[in-house]
Amino acid sequence: MLTGKESSGQLRAMLHAVPIVPVLVVHEAAHAVPLAQALVSGGLPVVEVTLRTPAAIDVIKQMSSVAGCVVGVGTLVSDGDVSAAIDAGARFGVSPGTTETLVTSCARLGLPLLGGVATVSEMMRLNEHGFDVAKFFPAEASGGAPALKAFAGPMPDFHFCPTGGLNPKNVEDYLKLPNVLCAGGSWIVPPEHLKSENWSAIEKLAAQASKLSC
Repeated sequence: MLTGKESSGQLRAMLHAVPIVPVLVVHEAAHAVPLAQALVSGGLPVVEVTLRTPAAIDVIKQMSSVAGCVVGVGTLVSDGDVSAAIDAGARFGVSPGTTETLVTSCARLGLPLLGGVATVSEMMRLNEHGFDVAKFFPAEASGGAPALKAFAGPMPDFHFCPTGGLNPKNVEDYLKLPNVLCAGGSWIVPPEHLKSENWSAIEKLAAQASKLSC
């Protein structure tokens, strides 16, 4: 059994070295390896592959085989998603919200969980399970950086990876906050670059984002 404290500790170890975690929606399994290589070469080795396409599990398996790539699986919403993620080689899980089922399943199967929260009440419920790291989602729609700044008052030891609506123009507003570990963003891998297999352009975007300070 993986405790909430252990889960958050493992996430801190994985996330502290990167300012941005690319959030990926990949439709072609053939794109997995060159995409992972481009992101690792660009300095963003920790990624979230969302379970939003039929190819997602194959993509996770193949990206996990790339040296230096730490793959998390996103959009976990059920016990079955957790099992599939572990079987595919995922190192951590990400959920849009947090339920007792997900917390229990991840603990039982040993998968660190970056559970989604949008309110202090949700943070407090996660904290009761020992967690002190969470995904703030949807970040911009839930109050953005000012909301996270306000959360630091009542929950000073809680840290976040905000995701949802972040882009190069607003991401630094989040990264400068002391309770932000890193941020998640999809702009690192634009759909047009993925479709055209423009790995050099993706590597360049990753390299630019890797220089952001957190």
